[in-house]
Amino acid sequence: MRASNASSDLRHESDPLSADFAEQVTQRESDDVLEAISESAQQELRLVQGALRRLEEGRYTTCAVCGEPIEEERLQAVPYTDRCRTCAEGSPRPGGERPRRRPG
Repeated sequence: MRASNASSDLRHESDPLSADFAEQVTQRESDDVLEAISESAQQELRLVQGALRRLEEGRYTTCAVCGEPIEEERLQAVPYTDRCRTCAEGSPRPGGERPRRRPG
């Protein structure tokens, strides 16, 4: 919804560009903001769709990088994450090992 509204506003479907140059500059600046909102909303939607796919496949709570369980608190805070806190931060695991992406 947010992405489609921003896209509609970017195309100026309800309000054509003004004939006044200063007003056009303001409209273009607004367009830049709307484009960023649209891209952000589309990215968030892709992340949610990925989380739903992992849920269907039984991989929702498993880190895509190291294969360890994703902390419940992290999933509550960032429900679409595919990484445990350690891998998301790029921190070494106990013993000094850096997380490695699992094959597959």
